[in-house]
Amino acid sequence: FLSLRGWKIIFSKGKLLQKAAAILVGFVRRWLLMFTIGKYDYVFIHREAAPAGPPVFEWIIAKLWRKKIIYDYDDAIWIPVASENNRLAKYVKWFSKVKAICRMAYKVSAGNQFLADFAKPYCKRVEVVPTVVDTEKEHNRVQMQLTGKPAIGWTGTFSTLKYLEILVPVITRLQEKYAFTFVIIANKDPQLPVKDYRFIQWNKETEINDLLSFHVGVMPLLDGEIEKGKCGFKAIQYMALGIPAVVSPVGVNSVIVENGKNGFTAKDEMEWEQRLEELLKNPEMRKKFGEESRTKIESEYSVIATKQHFLNLFA
Repeated sequence: FLSLRGWKIIFSKGKLLQKAAAILVGFVRRWLLMFTIGKYDYVFIHREAAPAGPPVFEWIIAKLWRKKIIYDYDDAIWIPVASENNRLAKYVKWFSKVKAICRMAYKVSAGNQFLADFAKPYCKRVEVVPTVVDTEKEHNRVQMQLTGKPAIGWTGTFSTLKYLEILVPVITRLQEKYAFTFVIIANKDPQLPVKDYRFIQWNKETEINDLLSFHVGVMPLLDGEIEKGKCGFKAIQYMALGIPAVVSPVGVNSVIVENGKNGFTAKDEMEWEQRLEELLKNPEMRKKFGEESRTKIESEYSVIATKQHFLNLFA
């Protein structure tokens, strides 16, 4: 919907006129696209055809063109939330359209069971297709756990930086006992008040190399409806690279990370500190968990493992 330039403007502070212009251009592009729908059998829609207003484009595709919509979403996008930089979005996003699009869809592809359960009252054909990574062309290397000073790391966007508040006191206490770096990969530096800290600006070109600076990956979450809708992409990325993950046991996290086998779950500060300390002290455990993690992702959360399941949506 948005150009790369438009996307950068939308997620910055202020610039209301530029944001409006970027959205207007997106709507024009979508309207022009409607005239090309006739030559297709299926239309795959990820999240929504437009980020504001009712599902007009979806209605045109399903009712006027009579095409089969494959509707895919990987977050609890029906819950009314908006980023700090776009508070007005809460009033124009039309969150109720998720139900309407599910009703119009031929099939719904949901990223986890929680998301699938939401769609089932509105669509007869609902499939769980998990978030995956390409273990052959991208996530195709592993962390060498037995070398170098250890690092605990987190990756994400500015909208999820709030979850790091859970970890700051834990990291502070652990750095009093162990020499390790706390690494953040994001599009904004949270400037955390911890001693040995490194921020890496997220860059698609260097993402894999940057992630491989981690020896342990973390994914703290709150236990809410929004969080239950998350599909564990951080954990999947870490684990694909042989990096054991410590995660909050919320939603699909407890399915991806098998506690004590390929990583750990941690429900409170005490458990976070215990689990991270175990992995900091024991590089052999990190190596074993990393190997188990890689195996899990290859067998269940890779492009190869889910390819046919995805293609079956178009049948």
